Amino acid sequence: MRPRSAAVPGRSDVRTREDLDMTKPSSRSTLLRPRTGALRTIRNTAARLIVSLTVLLAAHTAQAERFLTLEEAQKLCFPEATTFEAQTLRFTAEQTKGIAAKCGLAVRNQGNRLWLARTGSNVSGVLFLDHVIGKHELIDYAVALTPDGKVRQIEILEYRENYGGEIRRPQWREQFRGKDATARLKLTDDVSNISGATISCRHVTEGIKRVLATFEVVVRPRLSAIAGDGVPNPAPPAAPARP
Repeated sequence: MRPRSAAVPGRSDVRTREDLDMTKPSSRSTLLRPRTGALRTIRNTAARLIVSLTVLLAAHTAQAERFLTLEEAQKLCFPEATTFEAQTLRFTAEQTKGIAAKCGLAVRNQGNRLWLARTGSNVSGVLFLDHVIGKHELIDYAVALTPDGKVRQIEILEYRENYGGEIRRPQWREQFRGKDATARLKLTDDVSNISGATISCRHVTEGIKRVLATFEVVVRPRLSAIAGDGVPNPAPPAAPARP
């Protein structure tokens, strides 16, 4: 009879089927496996975040609205014009100083885009395309001027803010008609404010004031140099705007 091997102290000679089954996951791998409940919670949280972001983006997009294209603004401001001649202004250092001195405001852009509205060979006026910051977003607007530098019409092309779109009201824009670089153009003084749209009102007003100063310093000399276009001779220098 073969002798039985001596038992090792502290070790059982009895091996269960579970001990011999090498394919069964160890307790360590079980701990590393994500629980089904945890995965469900993560998926639900991610889904809620996606829905919330989608709603916020949709709400913001709904507030950004384009009212007019450039071409529509041109025809609206100068319906009699037969052509629009595009020009791009690049201010010299001297012109920048002159514009700032005339309007009493910092010149934020070193140039402007404008179009000469022509009826036949005559210049009917000038259309400026300008941009200012509302509270957070850009406001695109057009300033139509007569050949002698008076506001003919203001049009809001695109408004991206969530609030303050009331500046598009005709009553508010109409108050600029006939103003030129000599006007004070100060909110709550000769320009009325709109409750809830104060920042937009102020910045658009300042933008119009800069455009009028730009006309006097940069554009008027160009127009006066055009022969046979029916453009009035340059007016005497405008009095500086009151602080």
